[in-house]
Amino acid sequence: MIEQRFGESPPFSLGVEEELMILDAETLEQAPRVADLVTAVDGSVPLKTELLASVVESTTSVCETPEQVLAELRAGRAGAAGAAESIGLRIAAAGSHPLSFPEDQPVVPEERYLAFVEYAGVSARFQGVNGLHVHVGVPDPDKCYRALEGVLPWLPVLLALSANSPYFAGRETGLLSSRAPVLAQLPRAGAPPAFGSYAAWEAWVERLGRLGVAADHTRIWWDLRPAPQFGTLEIRIPDQPTAVERTAALVELVVALCRRALDRDLRVADRGDYLHNRWAAMRFGPAAELIHPDGDRIVLAGELAADLGPCEAERQLEVGRASGLDGVCADLVERSLPS
Repeated sequence: MIEQRFGESPPFSLGVEEELMILDAETLEQAPRVADLVTAVDGSVPLKTELLASVVESTTSVCETPEQVLAELRAGRAGAAGAAESIGLRIAAAGSHPLSFPEDQPVVPEERYLAFVEYAGVSARFQGVNGLHVHVGVPDPDKCYRALEGVLPWLPVLLALSANSPYFAGRETGLLSSRAPVLAQLPRAGAPPAFGSYAAWEAWVERLGRLGVAADHTRIWWDLRPAPQFGTLEIRIPDQPTAVERTAALVELVVALCRRALDRDLRVADRGDYLHNRWAAMRFGPAAELIHPDGDRIVLAGELAADLGPCEAERQLEVGRASGLDGVCADLVERSLPS
């Protein structure tokens, strides 16, 4: 049995992780100085290493509301930005860096990351992309799986609304989320199989362990996944927003989707529809024509959450076409600072 902590925190409690880029203050290129930044912060805000040494993860505590999440993320960004400035760096939030080549970015020299790169090869080296991860507390394992199936068909909407990586490796890709196909290169990525129950998911994960395929459930990189060690469902599909207020708005939407899922009976999501919707969302963002989760009509992604406003990828493209990619980098740094 996989150790689990469901029910230890209130239902729909939240834990949020933002992946922030570390840039050189002069060139605004990515700078592999996460160790220096963590040292400069000196524990004043919770920062962690990520796979690449030019990225830092900012986390919240267990929060009860999206408003508390926003307050903690603002403090985290402000603390990280202040520490970065003191050592000749800047912080920027987006799904990708407009100019940097991911495979040129050094990997953090920790055993877990080095082993992952050895295993995943070039697909790991391409992971120069940044995401927003939202943990939502659920009362028990069965409700975790019910929430997974209920939220899954809505993930392309989250992807479309969060799309914030139109540039990758120095070029405009034609995708509003260049991060989404990069993530799909990872082992055990995309949508989870339709297991039918938490117990069936758990048995599958344990079988992978016995076969030597994956050490544990954290070696699975689906767009959402059970996180029994925290007692949560983890939603992993959104691109990293630039404006921290947009992060909070997406978190609020995630909570609403989880509540909706647990108000309904278990319904297995259509994986074929999901494949189409995921592609359309990464290509077109809010203008994506999606198969509605009820399966009987087409709807524009942006119509499902119009109050979130313009897509941040479109802002990047507007700035890039007017001012070049250096201008995009400068705009990202400015808009990443909490207001």
